[in-house]
Amino acid sequence: MSASTLVSPQSMMDTLSIHTEMAKGTIKITANPKDQGIQAPSFTELMESKVAAVNTDQNISSAKIRSVDMGESDDLVGAMVASQKASLSFSAMIQIRNRLVQAFDEVMKMPL
Repeated sequence: MSASTLVSPQSMMDTLSIHTEMAKGTIKITANPKDQGIQAPSFTELMESKVAAVNTDQNISSAKIRSVDMGESDDLVGAMVASQKASLSFSAMIQIRNRLVQAFDEVMKMPL
């Protein structure tokens, strides 16, 4: 046997510990959705839904602020909360976009 195929006693103990915890029910292993025929959304679909959600937050915020400005509503707190929620969701989306662009740049710099 080569040295690379030998299993260390520590890794065997770790594996045994994991299996013991699974048997006790401490660790729950769920079935893979693909095994049940459930198709996970594509990256494009996921991004489109998140951008639509951010857009919805922005529209709700604008509508609430407009109604307060016009005197149709006195829910200033609700308008401010909606504005902050829209701002945070937009900031999070921008951060995700920045990380994706950074990851793409790193992949493009990789040598072949």
